[in-house]
Amino acid sequence: MDHHYALGLTWQGNRGTGTSGYRDYGRDVLVTAAGKPDLLGSADVPFRGDESRWNPEELLVAALSQCHLLSYLHSAVNHGIVVVDYADTPVGTMSQVGQGGRFTSVVLRPRVTITDPAQVELAGSIHREASANCFIAASVGFPVTHEPVTLVAEGGQPRRH
Repeated sequence: MDHHYALGLTWQGNRGTGTSGYRDYGRDVLVTAAGKPDLLGSADVPFRGDESRWNPEELLVAALSQCHLLSYLHSAVNHGIVVVDYADTPVGTMSQVGQGGRFTSVVLRPRVTITDPAQVELAGSIHREASANCFIAASVGFPVTHEPVTLVAEGGQPRRH
């Protein structure tokens, strides 16, 4: 089954002379999709972008993190694990060579809080399953690794295991 994702992307960086020179245009873009808030994008700061806007590199790391989260929650349900909190602080590494470059890795660092201390080991192990089921991770040509931490909620407070 094929799924299609349609959006609009409009360059907003014409300062009056278009791309007459490398420093003469802005890198701002507007990303739109029906029924969703607009997304303000730009290049990364080293490439003359606006740091207050999302850059494509950040969006790629965010897509990998969000995809893993959703795949993990699905796996948790399938294994009878009750997840009550999930947060991630992912880091992506891109190596630039001349005008080009590529991502060399993304490390996801999910902190998952579950309710049953007897399931801590299982909760940690299903990150591999979630990764295998993540459409975005399956689509990239660099390693996506995981440094998960599993916590147990006791009396409303997480406890590290």
